Amino acid sequence: MKRTSKHIIKFIAAIYIFELLLPLQICALEPRNESDNISAGMNIEANSALLMEPKSGKVIFEKNSDIKYEPASVTKVMTMLLTMEKIAKKEISMSDKVTISENAKKMGGSTMLLDLGEIRTVEELLKGVAIASGNDAAVALGEYISGSEGEFVILMNKRAKELGMVNTTFKNCHGLPENGHVMTAKDIAIMSQELLKHEQVLKYTGTYMETLSEGRRTPIEMVNHNKLVRFFDGCDGLKTGFTSKAKYCISATATRDGVRMLAVIMGAPTYKKRNRDASILLNHGFSKFQKIDIFKKGDKVEKITFNKSGSKFLIAQANEDFAITIERNKKNRKIDKKIILAMDKKAYKKGDIIGKCEIFFEDAKVGEFEICSDRDIKIGGFINNLINNIKDLYDYAI
Repeated sequence: MKRTSKHIIKFIAAIYIFELLLPLQICALEPRNESDNISAGMNIEANSALLMEPKSGKVIFEKNSDIKYEPASVTKVMTMLLTMEKIAKKEISMSDKVTISENAKKMGGSTMLLDLGEIRTVEELLKGVAIASGNDAAVALGEYISGSEGEFVILMNKRAKELGMVNTTFKNCHGLPENGHVMTAKDIAIMSQELLKHEQVLKYTGTYMETLSEGRRTPIEMVNHNKLVRFFDGCDGLKTGFTSKAKYCISATATRDGVRMLAVIMGAPTYKKRNRDASILLNHGFSKFQKIDIFKKGDKVEKITFNKSGSKFLIAQANEDFAITIERNKKNRKIDKKIILAMDKKAYKKGDIIGKCEIFFEDAKVGEFEICSDRDIKIGGFINNLINNIKDLYDYAI
């Protein structure tokens, strides 16, 4: 009887302990979100990281992406962006001559070793920023664009606000340590995504070695600080950074099979771990996404009619190839398109631009391209009624 009582007591005690442990077991078995699983599987060691598909802006992975850190020379992504935007607006040109000031000459850290009074083109200074991470080149560009580095920094912060970089404060245009000069991985991704719209810059950020000798007794020999450009398949930018406080940072981009990925790393303990973390993220992105061709140049996009009978019309054609990047596991590849006419003439020749076509995937705009006329056509006076005409959205499957 006593032995039976002991067994009963042990059984009750076992049940009690099981009930205590059950909530812990359930918590341990709860599924983690995708980012947690990725983080556990990839073991990103940097303080902060983010992986983005830059064409759509889709964030695939993030770790502490909203925490502010010093960005070091990754700052120069904004310096390059403002320069490229000024060139695109034709406010400056690549061939413009820039005289190196004393302020630019005295910059420490990584430099192009520019001399006081030396004259270099905007393009050469862009190379100096993109390849050699030249602090002197960054200051020279800032002074040329805005008159002084201080005014250029104001422009940098203004542009950051316009882009929605809410956790960024620029104190200089080069990234040397300065109190309050901070960014987040998310903000770096935003400005890097914007810079990627100016594809010409990749010619510089993707160059591993360059020598400038014109007008100098001693040539300027530059080697890219971004070693992924040489050792990671498809890498063509964008910018590295390092200071003792910021540690090792990078905004890295690469393309494979028509798919581009953008990885941001902040606060890696060594440059090898920075490059490792960036490579892991980029490879993960390439494994999850693929390119889908939507239109080839010259493809019919839409029939545009100009009278009720439909006898006066043109065929809007794609003026360029257009593709989107989507996840490989998407089963319903439903694409929306919107035609926007911007026809302000009474007559058009074959090949003339008549507007644009915007492409939407899962209700989000993923890109746009110009459309052109397939024929010569005279529109007539009533075209004013068609200005800013927007064709209705409709769906089609790919």
